[in-house]
Amino acid sequence: MLKNLKKPIWNPYIAGIFVGILAAISVIITTLVLGKAQYIGASTTYVRVSGFIEKNFLKEHVSLNEYFQSKKIKVDWQMMLVFGIFFGSMVSSIVGKDFKVEKLPPMWKEKFGEGQLKRGIIAFIGGFTAMFGARLAGGCPSGHGLSGMMQLAVSGIIAMIFFLIGGILVARLIYERRK
Repeated sequence: MLKNLKKPIWNPYIAGIFVGILAAISVIITTLVLGKAQYIGASTTYVRVSGFIEKNFLKEHVSLNEYFQSKKIKVDWQMMLVFGIFFGSMVSSIVGKDFKVEKLPPMWKEKFGEGQLKRGIIAFIGGFTAMFGARLAGGCPSGHGLSGMMQLAVSGIIAMIFFLIGGILVARLIYERRK
């Protein structure tokens, strides 16, 4: 797939160095400057965002919800992280001159056709499964995998190994190897 690229891609070693520097800076800011006991994690943020939105329409329902009574619904560093990921990736694609709006990725169209509804349903199921697993595990993949790996935590290394195995299996299942 990469052989067909017309534009050069980032050197993985240089990109890795930048990710490492960014990770070190974000750990320092998160733990020392913001005074948080733990490093990144965003699964709770999605629940808070839904509560934040729902509060505008069903204030009484949110105020009676046991979870939201124990958690403050607010714009915090985790919520800004989630928005930063979206806007940062958009800026990166614009700067890299490969920003484009497409209804379906070419690989999806090649394998499954033009059906946007099917893509939407599969994306929803995948997102729901990931979020359910994150809530069940007490944290999100970025918390368990990325920050755990950066801290060389055994649990983070094990989590990342299983994320990779799961990702490879699902990718092979969905996009079976072309002959």
